[in-house]
This record gives sequence, structure tokens and C-alpha cells, in this order.
Amino acid sequence: MSQSVKIPKDRVGVLIGKGGETKSYIEKRTEVKLIIDSEEGDVEIDYSHASDPANALAVSDVVQAIGRGFSAKKAIKLLDGGYYLAIIDIRDYVGKKISHVERMRARVIGTHGKTRRIFEELTGADISVYGNTVAVIGDDVQLDVARRGLDMLLSGSEHAAVYKFLEGRRVEIKIDGMGF
Repeated sequence: MSQSVKIPKDRVGVLIGKGGETKSYIEKRTEVKLIIDSEEGDVEIDYSHASDPANALAVSDVVQAIGRGFSAKKAIKLLDGGYYLAIIDIRDYVGKKISHVERMRARVIGTHGKTRRIFEELTGADISVYGNTVAVIGDDVQLDVARRGLDMLLSGSEHAAVYKFLEGRRVEIKIDGMGF
């Protein structure tokens, strides 16, 4: 019983970690075996010995998150219950033309990372822009609000309108964080 995930070759080192510590940590915590082809970026997730098959899904999300530019520390949060990964393909909004994708990536990142930082502060979610994608890690409410804000931004809404939307959802996110 295994599953295969492909990640960019330049992200394989992050998945393995210094001296193999990230890979080892994931394997020990989840009882899942990672077989990594560092030449191709192929990662096989063998969950045949895992006591909880749900670990395979969580590990798959961790591997994908690292492949989408997150640090191992942020991606490993996905092993904790209640955190989820969403990946938004920018090409779904602007097509495949590289100049359009680059323009939208710049809109999401903002000058000196300002837009991405504001998204993270207002939603509490972690955001990574890598290649043709924007990836988000957060709980269900954070993820929902961040996705809706990113949808607005990628659909052409002004930054100010998106920030206003996010600010209006802060109360919703804070209440959810309190466990009500």
C-alpha cells in the first residue's frame, strides 16, 4: 500500500532535511516510510506498516506542501489535526502565458512581500507562492477566508478591497480560534 507524489527536484533537500532529520521525523511520527528519488523528485509514501492509514494522507499533504515552497517546520503542522493544505493554480485565472502568471505571482507577493505578509497576519494562515501556484496551510476557517481573499485578488480585485474583506473576517477567525 503506497502512494506516489512528485515534487520539484530543488525541494527534495528540504523534505530530507539536514542529515535526514526531517524525513526521519516524519517516518517516526507517522509510521510511514518515505522512498525518495532525489534525481526525479518522486516520493513514494509506503503506509503498509502504519497503524493509522490516515497518516498516509497527512504525509502526502506534508510532502506536497514542502514541494510548494513551505519550510519543513510549517509543513509538518499538517500532521497535527485541524490543519489543511490548499493549492491554487494561478493558471486557472490567467491562462498559461508566463508573463501573466508572473504578474499574478507579483500581485500575491506584493512589494517586498507585503501582500503575502498582510494575508498571513489577517488570516493566521501560512502562504507560499512557488512556481505557478499559491499554497495555503491553515485551519478550516483560516483556509476558507484566505482562499476567498486569494480568489478575489487573482480575479482582479483591488488590493484595498481584498484587505477590507480580510479585515472584516478577522472576528470570524478569532472566534474560531477560541474554540466556541
